[in-house]
Amino acid sequence: AALQENLDKKLFGQHLVSKVVVKAVRGFLNNTNAKKPLALSLHGWTGTGKNFVSKIVAESIYKKGLQSKYVHQFVATLHFPHAHSINLYKDQLQSWIRGNVSICPRSLFIFDEMDKMHAGLIDSIKPFLDYYELLDGVSYRQAIFIFLSNAGAEKITEVALDFWRNGRTREDIQLTDIQNALSVSVFNNKNSGFWHSTLIDRNLIDYFIPFLPLEYKHVKMCIRVEIESRGYTVDEDIVSRIADEMTYFPREERIYSDKGCKTVDAKLDYYYD
Repeated sequence: AALQENLDKKLFGQHLVSKVVVKAVRGFLNNTNAKKPLALSLHGWTGTGKNFVSKIVAESIYKKGLQSKYVHQFVATLHFPHAHSINLYKDQLQSWIRGNVSICPRSLFIFDEMDKMHAGLIDSIKPFLDYYELLDGVSYRQAIFIFLSNAGAEKITEVALDFWRNGRTREDIQLTDIQNALSVSVFNNKNSGFWHSTLIDRNLIDYFIPFLPLEYKHVKMCIRVEIESRGYTVDEDIVSRIADEMTYFPREERIYSDKGCKTVDAKLDYYYD
């Protein structure tokens, strides 16, 4: 319930995300006989809410949220920076996952910047995501894996724009309109972290979740919430001014914010010193 409430209250313009994440996480946590870990892959432009959603998922499962010792975050450019060390990273990653799931079967692993991940690295965790009852005496079936990536964002925008140009609302977009094209696009993208990945080949990712690009009205929603969280009364004039300062694409139509809500925080610092 807390997961649903937080997504409804704090995530804007992402009807597909709210629906799929709540259904997937709730179903998995209620399943006493899961056959494999839960694997969610979140895709979309920067600032559309991927990190935010993984934070809300962590907070809905663990008392300390992202600070919990059972939540493990990996950032590609920070934890796996050198291509020549790929074999070392594979060994470290496998042993890290094995060790942590041995301590707590309900561990959460979040992989950020998947599009900057070295090809093949993510495949090293395939055994942990597969339908095995036990691997070396350890069961991974209660663990949760969340992958975050900008890969596939072009494909998502393409679908959203088609709907917009045909006079249909973004809420008309269904998961079936995007999911297959998204997984194919990510599989064939050399910079996706999932390039020709066995995780996709073997259908080990349960959901590819598209984050739609945010419109002007969604940016304003983000600004209002941020102002309120700082303890100020919302000034609609400031809300409009900040939203107007953002840049939008495509160049002709200017529908979508090219940084989503990413720079809202910094822009507010200017107005509320």
